[in-house]
Amino acid sequence: QVQLVESGGGLVQAGASLRLSCAASGRTHGSVMVWFRQAPGKEREFVAAITSSSYRPYYQMADSVKGRFSISRDNAKNTVYLQMNSLKAEDTAVYYCAVRDERGGTNYQSPSYDSWGQGTQVTVSS
Repeated sequence: QVQLVESGGGLVQAGASLRLSCAASGRTHGSVMVWFRQAPGKEREFVAAITSSSYRPYYQMADSVKGRFSISRDNAKNTVYLQMNSLKAEDTAVYYCAVRDERGGTNYQSPSYDSWGQGTQVTVSS
C-alpha cells in the first residue's frame, strides 16, 4: 500500500497563498491523486483531483476553490501539489491527500480511496 505524507500547511492571513505537497512512497503511475479537506464539525469534502497522464492530465476542482486553487503533480517524484491562492477563512481545515488506481472510475469526489495521508492543518485568519 502506498504511504502518503503531506506537508506545507500553516497559519496565514486571508488573501495569502500556500502550497501543499504530498509525497507518495511508491510509484503512482496510473493513479488518480486527490486532495480532500475537513473542517471542524464538518464532513470531509473533495477539493481537487488529477490523473496520471504526463501529456494531458485530467483535472477536477471543487466549485468552492475554482479560480483560487490549482493541482499539479510530478510523476517522477510521485508527488502531488495543491497551490492555494487568495485564501479565505472558510478554507481553514485539515487537508488530506489520497490516491487510488484510475481504473476505479471517474467519481473522484467520492472518498473511496485506497491510501490517505495523515493530513496537514491549514488555518486562515480573517
